[in-house]
Amino acid sequence: MYAVIRAGGKQYRVAPGDVIRVEKLNGTDGQVEFPVVAVSGEEGQVGNQSDARVVGEVVGEGRGAKVLVFHYKRKKQYKKLRGHRQAFTSVRIAEIAFGGQSFKAPELPKKEAKPKKVKAVEAEDHEAAPKAKAKKKAAPKKAAKKAAKKK
Repeated sequence: MYAVIRAGGKQYRVAPGDVIRVEKLNGTDGQVEFPVVAVSGEEGQVGNQSDARVVGEVVGEGRGAKVLVFHYKRKKQYKKLRGHRQAFTSVRIAEIAFGGQSFKAPELPKKEAKPKKVKAVEAEDHEAAPKAKAKKKAAPKKAAKKAAKKK
């Protein structure tokens, strides 16, 4: 079961549970609904459903890898270097619904916070009395050599 959706001037083939990177979406509160181009209910059958609906949930936002744009004209001493990082929004497809059927993505297991570990060696050092550290004396400086007289 998959659908073809339109987002940011591009088309994506998605299934429930897929995570896609689309152009940055502004003003989303976690739920996003995409316009549907085509839907596949069974293997090999693709059709255009007017009542089709694809819902996604925003996972995160970020910026892609840097793309360098270099303009150069030979023999004219002209060089221009620009960089660009495209912003994106990661969206997880939660549900595809059409024709009275609804296909939902499986729920993600919630992550549990790991307890902080205390090293046994550090715990023993803190309990024991602090040891006094002896300071080393600096070696005496040698006298500078006298400059040889010139003849």
